Amino acid sequence: MGLAEQLKQKILEGYQMTKEEALELYDEPLVEICRAADEIRQFFCGNRFDICTIVNGKSGKCSENCKYCAQSAYYHTSAEEYPLLDTEEIVRQARYNADCGVLRYSIVTSGRCLNDDEIRQMCEAIREIKEKVDIEVCVSFGLLTEEQFRRIKEAGASRVHNNLETSRRNFPNVCTTHTFDDKVRAIRAAMAAGLEVCSGGIMGLGESAEDRIDMALTLRELGIKSVPVNMLNPIPGTPYEKNERLGVNDMRRIVAVCRYLLPDAAIRLAGGRGLMEDKGEGCFCSGANAAISGDMLTTAGYTVETDLKMIDRLGYKVYLS
Repeated sequence: MGLAEQLKQKILEGYQMTKEEALELYDEPLVEICRAADEIRQFFCGNRFDICTIVNGKSGKCSENCKYCAQSAYYHTSAEEYPLLDTEEIVRQARYNADCGVLRYSIVTSGRCLNDDEIRQMCEAIREIKEKVDIEVCVSFGLLTEEQFRRIKEAGASRVHNNLETSRRNFPNVCTTHTFDDKVRAIRAAMAAGLEVCSGGIMGLGESAEDRIDMALTLRELGIKSVPVNMLNPIPGTPYEKNERLGVNDMRRIVAVCRYLLPDAAIRLAGGRGLMEDKGEGCFCSGANAAISGDMLTTAGYTVETDLKMIDRLGYKVYLS
């Protein structure tokens, strides 16, 4: 019995894999890791698949210097710039996505954090969505305080998105205008306010396998159950524009090891999926069981209709995670 199978059996019995075991597993044959990871997914999550969509609620002129981001004011890219969308447009898009069969809709805004007036505007939009549309609302508004998160929850949002992006060790190589601890504090503040949290990272930033595993271990420590796994799309004009793009098998290996470390989480293919030749199908057979559909902020994704057909063909059923 190979290592992938041995560790799978232990995880099915409730074992938590160690960092050392994860590092060893990472180099095991891909087919074995992916097959076992999918069996772990089936055991803990069944055929449940969580699909969500996002709206770029405020774009560009971001004060932060994240090296991967087209919206940072530090870099010259072709990303569109505009202030907060009005309530009518945000509600219109929520209704459109609900009509397409999507169960969760996320409002994402650029910048370190929204100010109090912007939060007031977004709370109005969230309240109107909850009054008029049958859909869950998720928000990604940056590094807010617990009090600000409470206002958002009271308006009707159920989940906050805030990616760690990478490991604590690698984070200073990716961004210097805020810290890894700033991220963790915001995640804990959202949890204290009673919100669920969605948090993951971007693969292809120059990180090592150890960085990827360390990030997953931090997510496990924080108790995160919705984990976006993004693949870097090297955007011209950003410092990472010449980074080598990862391949489908790289991403399959990453999501499979994440499944071992986070056996009952919704592991969500997110940004960069549009660059994969198979639209992420290989990852959905290797432990991933969730996705962001539609456009991805500044890059194109796949249509909800196309994704729902693939999800059905693979034997999944759409549920909220």
